[in-house]
Amino acid sequence: MKLLISSLTLAMSIAAAAPPTDKKPVTDEYHGVKVVDDYRWLEEAGSPAVKAWTEVQNQYSRAWLDARPDRAEVEAKLTALYAKDTPSHSGIVSRPERLFALKFQPPKQQRLLVTLASADDLASEKVVLDPNEIEPKGQVAMDWFVPSPDGKLIAVCLSENGSEDGTLHFYRTESGEHLPDRVTRVQYPTGGGSVAWTPDSSAVFYTRYPHQGEKPEADLNFFQQIYFHQLGTPTSSDEYSAGRDFPRIAEIELHASHDGRWLLASVANGDGGEFSHHLRAIKDGAAWRQITRHEDGIKEVTFSHDGASLFLRSVKDAPRGKALRLAIDGTLADAEVIVPESEAVIEGITPTAKFLFVSDLLGGPSRIRQFDLDGKNAREVPLPAATGVGGLIEVGDRILFRQTSYVEPAAYMLYDPADTTVKKTALFNTSPVDFNDIEAVREFAISKDGTKVPINILRRKGTRLDGSNPALLYAYGGYGHSMRPAFNFEQRLWFDRDGIYVVANIRGGGEYGEEWHLAGNLTKKQNVFDDFAACAEHLIKQGHTRSDKLAVEGGSNGGLLMGAFLTQHPGLARAVVAHVGLYDMLRVELDPNGTFNVTEFGTVKDSAQFRALHAYSPFHNVTDGTTYPAVFFLAGETDGRVNPAHSRRMTARLQAATSSAHPILVRLSSASGHGMGTALSEKIAQKADVLAFLFDQLGMTKPRPLSK
Repeated sequence: MKLLISSLTLAMSIAAAAPPTDKKPVTDEYHGVKVVDDYRWLEEAGSPAVKAWTEVQNQYSRAWLDARPDRAEVEAKLTALYAKDTPSHSGIVSRPERLFALKFQPPKQQRLLVTLASADDLASEKVVLDPNEIEPKGQVAMDWFVPSPDGKLIAVCLSENGSEDGTLHFYRTESGEHLPDRVTRVQYPTGGGSVAWTPDSSAVFYTRYPHQGEKPEADLNFFQQIYFHQLGTPTSSDEYSAGRDFPRIAEIELHASHDGRWLLASVANGDGGEFSHHLRAIKDGAAWRQITRHEDGIKEVTFSHDGASLFLRSVKDAPRGKALRLAIDGTLADAEVIVPESEAVIEGITPTAKFLFVSDLLGGPSRIRQFDLDGKNAREVPLPAATGVGGLIEVGDRILFRQTSYVEPAAYMLYDPADTTVKKTALFNTSPVDFNDIEAVREFAISKDGTKVPINILRRKGTRLDGSNPALLYAYGGYGHSMRPAFNFEQRLWFDRDGIYVVANIRGGGEYGEEWHLAGNLTKKQNVFDDFAACAEHLIKQGHTRSDKLAVEGGSNGGLLMGAFLTQHPGLARAVVAHVGLYDMLRVELDPNGTFNVTEFGTVKDSAQFRALHAYSPFHNVTDGTTYPAVFFLAGETDGRVNPAHSRRMTARLQAATSSAHPILVRLSSASGHGMGTALSEKIAQKADVLAFLFDQLGMTKPRPLSK
C-alpha cells in the first residue's frame, strides 16, 4: 500500500510541474536585431550544472513514462515481436562468386557482416564479423564496409556508442581474421567516410580527417582529404592523394571502376545537394582531374561496366533529372544526353555490361526502366503498384534490388533481362504480425500557396472517417530526401488501438525532383512547415481524425519540422514527438555538423537568410503563456550530427513558457547518438517510451469494432 500511495503522489507531482531551469540571459545581435537567450548555459555538455540538469530531467521523464499503466506491456510486446522477427539483409555488395550483406538478427543488438554464394542460397551464409562478440551490449557498430575486388578482404569502419566516429579495420573473408592495420579518423558524422581498393586488393584509398595538431581544434572534423594506405605498413607512412583544395565542408565518397583502372571521388559541398567529381587512374603517379563542378548540377557519376565511359545523373536545366554519357577521357561539354527528362524523377543509374537501369521516383512510389547503353529501347521492369525500390546492384547479367511497400515486408528481387522476369529471392522478410487488415490510400493536401502535397494513409480496412480516430502524422522535408513506401511491423501496436498512420511527402524532399527540394530549403524553408500543417488540416477536414486525437512525429531535420509546427500551430495537434532535432537555427552553424548544413538551411551571416531563419527558428518563436501540446524530445548524448543541446534548451524554454498542463518531456540517452548504430535494446526502449506517451495523450485504449 505504501508503494501504491507514493507512486500516486509522484504521478500527481509530475503532472503539476516540470523541474525548473535557471535563466542566465545572454544577448546576441544579428544585423541590428538583438536576440536574448536564457538557456545558453545548457550548451556546456561537460559542465557539472548541465550534467545535473540532464539527470533531473531524465528522472522526471522516466517517472512520468513509467507511471503510464501500459508502458511495461508495450516494451514487452515490442521485445516479443523482435524475438519472432526473421533475419533481414541489407547493404548488399556483389563480388566474384559471392555476395556481402549486413544481417539484422534479433535479439542480437547489432548487425552482422555475412557472405552468401547467392541471394537464393541461405545455406551458404557465413558470418565474417559479429560486433556483438566485440561488445555484447551492442555499443560497437559497423558504420560501413567495402570488400576488396577479389572479395578476399573487407575494409570495415567501426565506431562506438552510436558516435559514428569510426576507425578502419581489415578482415579476411574466409577466416574472419582481424588484420593488424588500424586507420583512425576515416569517418565522422560531419562528412561521413569512404574507402576504395586498388585492383590487386593490397591497398586502399580512404577519407581522412585532420589529426590532432594538424589543424586547430575547431577544424578537426572538417577538411576531409583522400589518403593512400598500403596494407601491412604503418599509417604514419600513408600518402596524401587529394583534397587540399576541397571545401572545408567537403563530404567525399570514393568509388573504383569495375575493371579497377579508375578512381572517382564525389565531393559534396556540405549537405545542400551540390557536388563536384574528380577522376584519376589508380596506377602509381596518376594525377587527379576534375570533371564536374558544384554549379554543373551533376548529382551522380558512375562507371560503365568496361570502364571506358561515365554515366552522369544531371539536374542542369532538368530538375527531375536526365542521364548523360561521357567518354572516360572526355570533358563535361562532350557529354551526350541518353535518357532525357520525363515526368519521373531519376534517382539512380545502374549500368551492366549490356544495359542501363534507371531508378525513378513518382512522387513517392518507385519504378525501374531498362535501356540499351545508348539510351534506346526503353522498357519498364514490372513492379507492383505503390512499391519502393532501392539498392540496385549488378549480379552477373541480372539486377538485384530491394522492394518495399507499406503493407508487406521487404524482399530482394532478381530481374533477368533475358526473359524480363522478376523473381523473389530467398532474401525476404516475413512479419511477426499480420497486416492483411491494413490498407494504404493516397490523398493530396493543398498547401498554403496552392501546392498539392501527397499524403499516404495507413489504416485498418473499414475505418470510419468520423473524426474519432487517433492519427500519427510523420514527415521529413529536407536535403532532397524522399519518403518511399516502407514496412514497419512495430506499427501493429498502433493499428491495434485504432490508430491511423500517415506519411507526408512534403517539399524539401526529392519526391518530385530538384525543384521540390529547392522549394523547401534556404529562404523557402517555410514552405516545408506550411505543407506539413496543410497535411494535418487535411486529415482533420476529411474526418480521419481531430486535433485532440492527432499526434505528429519527426526526427533530425524532421525534428526541426516538429519544433516549427508546434510553435506555429500550437493548437493543431495534441502531442508532438521530436527525435534528435534542430531548434536554434541561429546557432546551429556553430556546431561542427551545423556548418555542413549551411548549404541547406542558410547562414546568419547573410541578412536575408538570417531573417528567414529567425522567423521560423523554433527556440526563438516559443511564446510565454501559450497553450502548447504535449511534447516529447528524444536525443543522444553522443550525437555528432545534431548537438543534443538543441533538445536541452528547447525543453527548458517550452517548460517555462507553456500554460497547459500537458507534459514537456526530454529523454537524453548516453547509449545512443543520432540513431545510427544504436543497440536493439535501446531502440526498443525508446519506441516503448514514445508509444506509451502517445497512447496516454491520445487516450488510446482497446480497438473499437469496425463498421461492416
